[in-house]
Amino acid sequence: MAPSHISIPTKLPLLVVSNGVLFPGSTIRIPVTTVRNVNLVRSRLTSDSRLSSTVIGIVTKEPGKDGKGSTIHEIGTAGVVVQVTGTSWPRPVYTLLVTGLCRFRLVSIIQEHPYLMATIKQLEDLKNVDGEDDAQLAELVAEFKETAQKLIDMLDISVPGVAKLKTAVEQAPSQQLADAVAALIGGSLLERLQVLDALDVGARIRVTLPLLLRHIQKLKDIQEDKSEEKEKKNVQMIRLSRGGRNLSPMLDPPDDGDNDITDLAERIKSANMPEEAAKAANKELSRLKRMAPHMPEYSTTRNYLELLVDLPWSSSVKETCHITKARSDLDADHYGLEKVKRRVLEYLAVRQLRGDLKGPILCFVGPPGVGKTSIAKSIATTLGRPYHRMSLGGVSDQHDIRGHRRTYVGAMPGRVIQGLRSVKVKNPVMLLDEIDKLGSGIHGDPGAALLEVLDPEQNSTFTDTYLNLPFDLSQVLFVATANSLTTIPTPLLDRMEVINVPGYTQEEKVMIGHLHLLPKQLREHGLSNDILNMPKEVIATIIGEYTREAGVRTLERKIGALCRAVAVQVAESTSGKGETKTPQEVEVAEEQADLSGDANKVVVTAEGQAKEQALPKHQSTTQLREHLELPIVVDQKMIHNILGPPIFQSGLAGRVSVPGVAVGLAWTPVGGEVMVVEASRSPGDSGLTLTGQLGSVMQESAKIALSWVRQHAYLLQLEKDFMKDEEIHMHFPAGAISKDGPSAGVTILTVLVSLLSSRCVRPDVAMTGEITLNGVVLPVGGIKEKLLAAHRAGLTTVIIPAANKKDLTDIPNSILNEIEVVLVNTAGEVLTAAFEDGFPDIVPEDEAVMKTLRSKL
Repeated sequence: MAPSHISIPTKLPLLVVSNGVLFPGSTIRIPVTTVRNVNLVRSRLTSDSRLSSTVIGIVTKEPGKDGKGSTIHEIGTAGVVVQVTGTSWPRPVYTLLVTGLCRFRLVSIIQEHPYLMATIKQLEDLKNVDGEDDAQLAELVAEFKETAQKLIDMLDISVPGVAKLKTAVEQAPSQQLADAVAALIGGSLLERLQVLDALDVGARIRVTLPLLLRHIQKLKDIQEDKSEEKEKKNVQMIRLSRGGRNLSPMLDPPDDGDNDITDLAERIKSANMPEEAAKAANKELSRLKRMAPHMPEYSTTRNYLELLVDLPWSSSVKETCHITKARSDLDADHYGLEKVKRRVLEYLAVRQLRGDLKGPILCFVGPPGVGKTSIAKSIATTLGRPYHRMSLGGVSDQHDIRGHRRTYVGAMPGRVIQGLRSVKVKNPVMLLDEIDKLGSGIHGDPGAALLEVLDPEQNSTFTDTYLNLPFDLSQVLFVATANSLTTIPTPLLDRMEVINVPGYTQEEKVMIGHLHLLPKQLREHGLSNDILNMPKEVIATIIGEYTREAGVRTLERKIGALCRAVAVQVAESTSGKGETKTPQEVEVAEEQADLSGDANKVVVTAEGQAKEQALPKHQSTTQLREHLELPIVVDQKMIHNILGPPIFQSGLAGRVSVPGVAVGLAWTPVGGEVMVVEASRSPGDSGLTLTGQLGSVMQESAKIALSWVRQHAYLLQLEKDFMKDEEIHMHFPAGAISKDGPSAGVTILTVLVSLLSSRCVRPDVAMTGEITLNGVVLPVGGIKEKLLAAHRAGLTTVIIPAANKKDLTDIPNSILNEIEVVLVNTAGEVLTAAFEDGFPDIVPEDEAVMKTLRSKL
């Protein structure tokens, strides 16, 4: 409401509106479109911060008396601009939120450019101009309020505009009552200008009263029309029921909003919700019934109810857990991975005996492409449960897990609740893929949000922020996958049982390619074994010369490339016939194919021509033999023509044939890697220089190795001051990749001894292990991955710490038969195994060190 006593300047900038009237005490939004109005906003509102600059005059442009042209109405309203929204680029677009203060009369225009400026005279509200006394005015005000109350009673009070009208009628003073009501109920432009021109309070009420009465009559007419239509429908139903006819097709459908609410009510009853959820659903349904469909909260409430009725509160599938079937399914879907399959079978066997198992939650950790996700799918197939994959890579917002509050615009439930809504059962197998790729940012830590989801003691009452109701997740079987454990938070890792899925051996990759990848690619490319023959030796060649990975994804892509090349040859041979069949010939060919059991399919194109579409079982093999020699056998020459020259060369003899070079083994999240470490000597005084993006642990390992070499320089037959006036530069290739860890200690030691003694390391040797100042070799991790990497690179000897002997049980016998594993305890044993003639003087020294350590232990 406008203040009772307001004093405004006698000179005001004018904002001209074409189809609106601002009343004192009301607030409206005014779009700014004309050049003068834009100049006014820029000059007075956006560049001037004084409070007085926000007071402007709002005047209305009214049509001329002869219907041509327009003039500015002489009565306007002074208003204060409370908000300016919009932009100045690429073109100025503004909207003003203005609250009316008081009426004024235009005296004269004193400025036309860049915006209108005028002198004005403030107008006060008058009383008793028409000879009315206070009693008559009070009676008129009471009648006006009574009429306004009738209008309010006929409307929905939950609508914001109706609520404002009720507040204005109850609280506005008599001199502002008509202005407040006229601003809310609307009317034509001339009617609103008449209200604005009425300076006497009584006259203003008498001008506004017909607007109220007209609105009331319109509402009555609408209600009468609806009642008449309803009565006609009832009469029609009675007449039709007497004739025994079906009524539903003859009647008009009910209102869509009523239909939706009725449907929601029935779905709530049939959802079998818990008591707390059903109570909340009925409460929201009651709120929805009182809302108008055009209200913003209507769609929000309806979406929430849709989620409640869609969730599987009590719907589940019966589990079919048979350990024999599970074993056959895992063997059929996955070759190798015996340890992993054994642990999965143990897990399923306990479920079969108990009927239920709250934990543990399995987490498969291994390089990409080794079958972690497919194992989760096999578990779902074996149990007969629906499967849902939830990718967590790059998720950095906890609301992705828990959901958003419904008060926010665009709020949605979390991914867990959305997944349950999509599978429509409460006991699916839910895969948390790439759980190690979770991030954290300003929107919270999603890893912390997963703690409640994965805790068997807490997830029976998991509360999504959007749902705001407890939901039972205890029957969901969660399975997680990761490439590395280092980025998984410790509390989250504590809730899961880690199962390592290592890389495949050469023989396993050959069998996987032969049994799984090749048949899959043949089906996808429309080929068959009768057309393409790829021996196991060819697959082994592809693995050795074109792949360096722990999994089989690159192998599958290379096999697919060969299949595509063969598909081109087959397509060219079939399209070279130049035969075109009519639709009638196509029908005859189809009938003959059906009678003979021919699997070759004939397809008619849009031009009416027939083309043969090859299926996995190629029936036209006899015809193809006339143009091609079938089957096409892939050989070495064909591999090189299609895939290009070999990418990887087996063996590292050429790189290790100089002093100062040795081969180390490293573990990475994508499997083991072979790393050639190089060193050189040059004049200088900078000591030991290390390059290759090394972490602090590797730098410390290099310092330890150099100290050991200095300490044993005499036994190694090195110069006493071999570092005097010289510097050693050691480089670890792949400089763009960060490296760290203690397992490079023995490799660095061997490189230093090779460089300083000018002796070459055996070219077929790789090594890994941590070194101490006393020359003791300590155990390291990732032995299986490192041995597989050495085998892929064609190395025949691997030096590992003796304490890692227990890890050899995980290595397939096929690998151990081709690689000699040397177990070492001391640095002297490392050098003896790495060099042809070894260092005999070092071995007794190392034996003394080990004897001293054993006595202390």
